[in-house]
Amino acid sequence: MSRVVDLRSDTVTQPTEAMREAMATAVVGDDGYGEDPTVAALEARFAELTGKEAALFVPSGVMGNQIALRVLCAPGDVVLCGAHQHVVGFEMGAAARNTGVQFWAVGDDAGVFDLEEVAEALAAESDHQVAVRALAVENTHMYAGGVPWPPHELAGLAALAGDRPLHLDGARLFNAAVATGESPAALCAPATTVMACLSKGLCAPVGSLLAGPAPLMERARVERKRLGGALRQAGFLAAAGLVALDTMVERLAEDHARARRLAEAFAEALPEADYDPATCRTNIVSFDHPEARRIVEELAGAGVLGGTVGPRRARFVTHHDVDDDDLERAVAAVARLRV
Repeated sequence: MSRVVDLRSDTVTQPTEAMREAMATAVVGDDGYGEDPTVAALEARFAELTGKEAALFVPSGVMGNQIALRVLCAPGDVVLCGAHQHVVGFEMGAAARNTGVQFWAVGDDAGVFDLEEVAEALAAESDHQVAVRALAVENTHMYAGGVPWPPHELAGLAALAGDRPLHLDGARLFNAAVATGESPAALCAPATTVMACLSKGLCAPVGSLLAGPAPLMERARVERKRLGGALRQAGFLAAAGLVALDTMVERLAEDHARARRLAEAFAEALPEADYDPATCRTNIVSFDHPEARRIVEELAGAGVLGGTVGPRRARFVTHHDVDDDDLERAVAAVARLRV
């Protein structure tokens, strides 16, 4: 039997041999005392890449987002963000429980915001409505199909925000950089804080990073401990993260090309979905279909794993551990769909 083609998420990636070797030989110390040199090197590298003053290594992207909300907001504050963002729908209500914030959700079906809708929300304070205290965006936007924000629209959003802080959930920041041709620093310039995952397309086994102004990152260290995320000899994990940043970013273009090929196959096999494969610009194929769950189930029976992110929304994600042969097996299975 052919091996299973696992397109559920890019989180299923395995660490590379170079990462395993780096982990085995990493120089470590107690990061609780700030004495792990490999963690310090990773944090400094990420801060430099994103153009921020300082960075913090955290166990997960969810924790990175939650810490950002805790240092940018107070209980009762309103955060403006997209209705389908990860921080709203895919973090198990963590923002309400951990920070006590409310979300003002604007339309983001296409992955970006309508700036006129944002301006109206920000102006509502003058009409006796609760004031928006911070904004959050997701780049790339997972639910919309890995859509990258155009840099000029991020700049426009920041301009509207004024002195309100902007958090960038860049779980797939480096996919956005590869897709747009912009540097990570340019994409992060409008944001106060930015989070990026090492354990998705970059293939590291564990970890994410949060970056921003140095005073905020000092507060973030406290919040990390409060959330149970302080690590000790974490250099073993940070070593893999350094290899990820050094060796796995440029190759993301291969994942993007394979995702587009898969998107074209879905569009051809399921014309009723009205899915435009040109919207697939990074590594996520995501589309609406009334039989989304049945599609996922049928493909699983053919050895191609995917998932749903809504009752009628299917998602398939390409990554380092899916090669051209795997992709062609997936395309052939999609062509045989009976929906």
